[in-house]
Amino acid sequence: MPKNDNLSKIEIENQKIIENKELSIWESIIPVVILMMLLAYNIFYADGVMLGDYSNQLILLIGGLVAAIVGLFNKVSIGTMFNEIIENLKSVFVPIMILFCVGALAGTWLVSGVIPAMVYYGLQVLNPTIFLPASVIIAAIISLATGSSWTTSATVGIALIGIGSALGIPTGMIAGAVISGAYFGDKMSPLSDTTNLAPAMAGTDLFTHIRYMSLTTVPTIIITLIVFAILSTTITTTGSADVSDLLVSIKNTFNITPYLFIVPIVVIALILLKTKPLIALGVGIILAAIFAFIFQAEVLQGLSNSNFKAVVNSIITDTAIETDNEKLNELFSAGGMNGMLWTIYLIICAMVFGGIMDGIGALARITKELLKLATSVFGLFTSTVLSCLGLNVIASDQYLALVIPGKMFKKAFEDKGLAPENLSRTLEDSGTVTSVLVPWNTCGAYQSGVLGVGVGEYFIYATFNYLSPFMTLIYAAFNIKIKQLTSK
Repeated sequence: MPKNDNLSKIEIENQKIIENKELSIWESIIPVVILMMLLAYNIFYADGVMLGDYSNQLILLIGGLVAAIVGLFNKVSIGTMFNEIIENLKSVFVPIMILFCVGALAGTWLVSGVIPAMVYYGLQVLNPTIFLPASVIIAAIISLATGSSWTTSATVGIALIGIGSALGIPTGMIAGAVISGAYFGDKMSPLSDTTNLAPAMAGTDLFTHIRYMSLTTVPTIIITLIVFAILSTTITTTGSADVSDLLVSIKNTFNITPYLFIVPIVVIALILLKTKPLIALGVGIILAAIFAFIFQAEVLQGLSNSNFKAVVNSIITDTAIETDNEKLNELFSAGGMNGMLWTIYLIICAMVFGGIMDGIGALARITKELLKLATSVFGLFTSTVLSCLGLNVIASDQYLALVIPGKMFKKAFEDKGLAPENLSRTLEDSGTVTSVLVPWNTCGAYQSGVLGVGVGEYFIYATFNYLSPFMTLIYAAFNIKIKQLTSK
C-alpha cells in the first residue's frame, strides 16, 4: 500500500481510459523515446545535472510538452490534457502531504534521540553477519501488519539504514533489503490497497488472490533471503571495536533511554489501528518534539539559542548534530520538510507527463499494441508484464500500472479460459513491485527520498522486486499453477 490512502478517496479503479483513434503507435511512443533518451544522457553522461539540480524534473516536463504537441496534432484539446493532469495531481496530494510529514518526522526523531536510540540498541542486537536477511524479515513483518511499504520505510527502514551504515554496510544493500521485505509484506497483506485493487480489476476476490499470489511470491522471497545471506558473507564491516566506539559516541551526545521507543511504538500502533497516515505521522512528530524537550535539552541548546526554535528548525529545515565520530556526523543529519522538496517536485513533474500521455490516448494505444502480442497463453502473460512495466515508466504511477492493464487484458484472459486470479497475480508481480525501481515513479521517488538512497544505488539489491516479474513468467512458460476457468 505505497500511498497508504483508502481506495474510496483515490477512486482510481473507476478511472476512464482515454482512447484516441487518430493516434498511431509511432506517435504514441515519440514522447517516451525522447524522455528515455534525455534521461539516459542526463544519468550516464551529464552526471544527473544536465539542466541543473532539477534535471530529471525538467526532462519530465519536456517529455510532457512533446506529448502535448503530439496530442494537438491529433485533435486533442488542451482542456482534455489539462483535466488529466489535474486528476493525476489530485491522486498524489495525500502522498505529497505524507512526504512532508516524513521529512518532519525524520528531523524530530533525530533531535529527540529516537533515531540515535534505535541505532544504539540496534548495534548491540543486530549482528553484521545476519543484518541483511534480518532487515528483509523485519521489514516484511511490519509491512504485512500495516499493509504499507511506505510506512515501513518511514519507520523501521530509516532505523535500519542508520544501524547498517554505522556497521559499515553499503546503504544500497540495506535499502534493497528493506524494500524487498517491505514489498513482500505489501503484496501479501489484506490491508494493502494494491492487494485489494488488483483482484478488483481482474474480477476475483481478495483472499483467492492472496492465496494464488503466494505461489509465486513465497519462492521469490526465499530466493531473496538466500541472496542476502550470501551477500552478508561478502561485505566487510567495521568490526566490534569500531562499534564500541560508536556506542560511546552516541551515548556521549544523546540521552539514550528505552523510553524513547514510546514514540515509534505509538505511531506503529496507530497505523495498526487503521488511523489515517497523516494523523499517525502527525502524532509521531508532536510526540517526538515533546520528547526532545524532555530528554535532549543539551542537544537542542547546541543547535540554537532557543530550544523551541531548534525543534521547529528540525521540522522545517536542515538539522546536523555534531559528535566526536565523523561517520555519525553524516548519519545524524536530516533535511526536514525542506529535504523532501526535490522528491515532491519529481512526483509533480511525473504526474504532468503521465497525465498528458493519458489525455492524448497514448497509454491506451501502447497497451493495445502489447495486447496484440497475446497469441498464446505465455504471450498473454508476457504482454501483461510488459504493459505493467511500461506504464510504471511512462505513467510514473503504480496505480495506473495496475488499472489500465487490468481493464485492457481482463477479456483476453477470459477468452483464453484463464481464471481471473492469473491476471490479478500478474498485475501485482509486475506492476506493484517494479514501481519502486523507476526513479521518477511516485514509489521510486518516495523510497529514495525517505531512505536517502538513490534508486541507482539500491536497484541491483532490490532482489525481490526485479525477480517477481521473472517468476510469474517462468510459471506461465512451464504452465505451473495456471488455473483454468473450465477444464479442457
